[in-house]
Amino acid sequence: MSRRSTIRSEKIIVRNGFRLRGNVLILLFGFFLVGLFLHYKGRTEPVVAFWNDVRELLGIRRSRADHDTANPYQAPEPRTDEASEDRTGSSTKPADNEASADGSATAENPVGDGSSGQKRTSGRLFDFEKQVDFILPAGLSNDQLVRHEGYTLRYDENLKNPVWVAYPLLAYEITGDAEREGSSFMPDPAVEGGTALPSDYTRSGYDRGHQAPAGDFKFSQRLMSQSFYMSNISPQAPQFNRGIWKQLEEQVRAWALRDGGLYVVTGPVLRDGLPTIGRVNEVAVPEYFYKVILYCRKGASPDIRMIGFLLKNEPSNERLQSFVVPVDQIEKATGIDFFNKIPDDLERRLESQSPADMVDGWFF
Repeated sequence: MSRRSTIRSEKIIVRNGFRLRGNVLILLFGFFLVGLFLHYKGRTEPVVAFWNDVRELLGIRRSRADHDTANPYQAPEPRTDEASEDRTGSSTKPADNEASADGSATAENPVGDGSSGQKRTSGRLFDFEKQVDFILPAGLSNDQLVRHEGYTLRYDENLKNPVWVAYPLLAYEITGDAEREGSSFMPDPAVEGGTALPSDYTRSGYDRGHQAPAGDFKFSQRLMSQSFYMSNISPQAPQFNRGIWKQLEEQVRAWALRDGGLYVVTGPVLRDGLPTIGRVNEVAVPEYFYKVILYCRKGASPDIRMIGFLLKNEPSNERLQSFVVPVDQIEKATGIDFFNKIPDDLERRLESQSPADMVDGWFF
């Protein structure tokens, strides 16, 4: 055999060997993805979130078209006649139907206007969760109801503040690569009487404080941008907004990642006679802010948990646990009835829990 034939044979062996090793790696990676898919019982959202993390690690960014793609989790428009941060510094009672077997909280009801009809869900639901607008609080119905793709709110046009902002928060929604850079605060065109203007906050000494935080919409650049509507904004003391309020937002996201999903209702405590800021509008400055959070799971081990927070609009070095209060207390302070579609006995038990019981049920 000639020397040239020997060299050619050696190259073929080397190439074939390399191809074999490459095929094994691809096969192993394929098995890993199938295992990940089966681990999450066929749900695609966690797999998508994992792929987003891998892309971020490798420096692969989404195209603009990917950012603008409509959310695939869609539901029909609810049958109702109602339309619709300035952080520059840097327990339980089972219901009678099937629900999520994977242990994740779910959000079947739409939280969007008729143009989007958005549904965000991670499984089957309790009966009470299936009711139209289950997440929306009752009371103060004279204020305008405004629906956006990522959240729904009631807006007080006199005080120029949201009364409440409600939305489901699922784990995969927090793990995308949408960025707040480039987003601008803007009036909300859906509010008939007009919202506060960004300039009403200029040199006021107060931040434009998100109620539904931008960080809860990392999965969609469009929805994150909509969180900058002024209907979602209230005046917050700078060190409150950038301190304890931000810590609470991060804690809620951590719970959503841990538990699979939550329902969130948040907002300011409004009343007549509050001090105001504003160049064009008189924007009330709330003294307190609240968050009410609900977790639902039905399956082999049903679990329904609720927790409330009431925080004064001022800097604080206290632990988040010190701001936990019974949801009944928040209802008395605001005149709002939270999650009123939950069966009455269960609702009373959840809303009257002591702070110690709620801390034990959530901070673990």
